Amino acid sequence: MTKRQSMTDTPIVVPASAWLWGGKSSCATSSTSTSTNSISFVDGSAFQQSWIYELTYTASDPYVATVGFAAMRDFVSFLRNAKTDSFGTANPLAGDVKSVATWTNSQPARLFNDFVWLGFNQALDGSKVFDGHLNFIGGGNGLGINYRFAQVGRTERNRQNHIAQTEGVFPFSYTTTTDSLTGKTDGRNVRCTATNTCPKVMNLYSANEMWVKTGSLLTSHPNTGADLVEPDNVRNYLVSSGPHGSGATNTTSAPSSSNSQYGSQVDALPLHRALWVALDEWISAGTAPPASANPSVAGGTATFVPTTGAYTALGIGAVAQADVGYPDIPATMSKFSGLVTVRNYWNFGPDYSKGILANIPAIPTGNFYKSAVPKTDAYGNDVAGIRLPEIVAPVGTSSGWALRPAAFGGKADGMDGAEGAGQFVPFAKDDATKVAGDARPSLTGLYGTKDAFVAARVAAANALKARRLLLDVDATAYGVNAAKPITVAPNPYYPGAYSYSAFSLP
Repeated sequence: MTKRQSMTDTPIVVPASAWLWGGKSSCATSSTSTSTNSISFVDGSAFQQSWIYELTYTASDPYVATVGFAAMRDFVSFLRNAKTDSFGTANPLAGDVKSVATWTNSQPARLFNDFVWLGFNQALDGSKVFDGHLNFIGGGNGLGINYRFAQVGRTERNRQNHIAQTEGVFPFSYTTTTDSLTGKTDGRNVRCTATNTCPKVMNLYSANEMWVKTGSLLTSHPNTGADLVEPDNVRNYLVSSGPHGSGATNTTSAPSSSNSQYGSQVDALPLHRALWVALDEWISAGTAPPASANPSVAGGTATFVPTTGAYTALGIGAVAQADVGYPDIPATMSKFSGLVTVRNYWNFGPDYSKGILANIPAIPTGNFYKSAVPKTDAYGNDVAGIRLPEIVAPVGTSSGWALRPAAFGGKADGMDGAEGAGQFVPFAKDDATKVAGDARPSLTGLYGTKDAFVAARVAAANALKARRLLLDVDATAYGVNAAKPITVAPNPYYPGAYSYSAFSLP
């Protein structure tokens, strides 16, 4: 076992005599777990808050994880096609299933990326299993399931499962590409195309996937970064400035313990609802869905992630502020470090192609995949993707990345991220209270009147509704919510940040 406070620190070996299997399994000293798979310290002490602990051990008796895919395939195929099961029990849905679609979030979205890639959307009788998938925040990653000793519960973040994991390995896209590093030609659509069983796929991913999980590889070539032509059955949409999930639309509560700022303001759920309807119409009526919306280096809306730096072997890099276009914000209010994930090409050993990992953790090769992150406008909000009303008519800066505060393991150089969180840095309420050095406008400087702000939000919502990216009820809600007073609570990690109570524009 080793421990370290930060990813960039040298791991410290914890003597085998200092810990044992079983006992207290969490940082909380009140834990009473006696699981033999948990770990405790001999002296009864707790794990150190925010430190990274890594355990390497010899395992045995791996299960065949992809049997789960076969079970999903066979169960759904039974529901939509069979009259009875093998025991003669009647199928309660026999003859009633017109189509089957899924909505998935995070790891389940990565599950369906692999489900399609590994050919499980073809039933045993050759028919199609699922007709469509709305995959949210899976990006270009898989589940890491088709390997000996698969650990499908793992997910990559800035500080966890970040090194040599099998989640972010080729292929990344539904488009077929040839990877010069592996020598393979592949894509998630290859097997289903050969059997005419491809589902209709909507990949909805956030800016956090781009910063933390090299999400640009979903839509660009892994070696050159060039934009890919997506298959006819696939649409890809970036949620501009979004976190890994849906952001909070208020600033009345303090930042979470692992985030030095408020969470991103971007709420993707209204977009989900509209795209779910669009997916249904695509499946049932053949109505073409809204066009894809992705960042592009060639289009000037994204910038490449540098693969140079002291910590690239750890998957850690930094993007220059000027390359992103992020505005100047005083250090007393926010910090831009450019922290970003670098996608290594790992050496897992000679039998990797057979699903056998000899090198755990894998060995860095010094080779990298070509990823990118979105550029921002003058307010610090992403310029590409689907810009929801909170980005088109903002009350501050939202981003898909966030940094940990020092009280919870963050380093002064900003090389410790807040995992799946995004962040929000509010505008000043007026020019008189705007801090010197803040390049962004105040609310009154930007909108002038409350009516103008509400009108801007409504116009943004209606524009998205016209593109079938918002439903009527959600477009209306944006106007109702915009009319409410804007309240910003103090930030305990940045005492110089703006705070004001129940502010309403004139």
